[in-house]
Amino acid sequence: MACTSAAPTYPQPCYGASMNNKNVGVIGLGAMGLGIARSLLRSGFNVHACDVRETVTQQFASEGGVACSSPVQMAAACDVIITVVVNAEQTETVLFGEHGAVAALRPGSLVIGCATVAPTYAVDLGQRLINAGLLYLDAPISGGAAKAAAGEMTMMTSGPAEAYAKADDVLTGMAGKVYRLGDAHGLGSKVKIINQLLAGVHIAAAAEAMALGLREGVEADALYEVITHSAGNSWMFENRVPHILKADYTPLSAVDIFVKDLGLVLDTARASKFPLPLSATAHQMFMQASSAGFGREDDSAVIKIFPGIELPTAKTETE
Repeated sequence: MACTSAAPTYPQPCYGASMNNKNVGVIGLGAMGLGIARSLLRSGFNVHACDVRETVTQQFASEGGVACSSPVQMAAACDVIITVVVNAEQTETVLFGEHGAVAALRPGSLVIGCATVAPTYAVDLGQRLINAGLLYLDAPISGGAAKAAAGEMTMMTSGPAEAYAKADDVLTGMAGKVYRLGDAHGLGSKVKIINQLLAGVHIAAAAEAMALGLREGVEADALYEVITHSAGNSWMFENRVPHILKADYTPLSAVDIFVKDLGLVLDTARASKFPLPLSATAHQMFMQASSAGFGREDDSAVIKIFPGIELPTAKTETE
């Protein structure tokens, strides 16, 4: 059964729709996926969406989207689908699993893959989709939830001209910067891997710097203020340290994400015997944090691995 806007109440497969006739599907309504779906909705697309959490798709439908109960039902209604999941395993499930989208996609349909995956996986996935008569755009994303919600995120893309032709207006609707890195699948994922190298090392360095400041008795808010107006600042320091200052480790991007992503960085370099000493150290820091039970906390929780420091606590309304 395909998705339809006719069903009035959940848990029917789909309900709610905009009036635009161009159907686009978004699989995965996490921090980034929900922002993408909303941005496309604002851009006038008829956005179908599914997620393992029914309440999230129900909420999206109340905003004018189309809630679908599975990727395969979504695919029956859409000729462009965007996978915004965590890793290669989840990508496999939503595309080729029991209720995967590929079984229902019409020939010539486009899959835009936004998960951070190994470049070798992106190459293999692209070929498998080609063999199924489909188009694939290797298109990992960056910028965080706020930029995804504003339609201003960055996309690192690669794929054949036919995929770009079909994706052009969709990419414009969901991102502020779309980098076209070549016609070979895997190039986008290689650049994303390098971005994650820097992101992970910068978060680990920010945590180390704040931990040293706390150990030496520097007032945490003052340290943040000085560093963010000095040469030692980084985007990650400025973005993640406020989580530490507020003692709010609600995961926008979890520790375990960088266990995975820095693992992909190291795997990619290992294949060509290329040394990455800073990446390896940062990876061990995130591994230590995960092993200590912080894997599902915000990635800034990597600071919790440092001994002998007193972390900021949540402020009350009267403070």
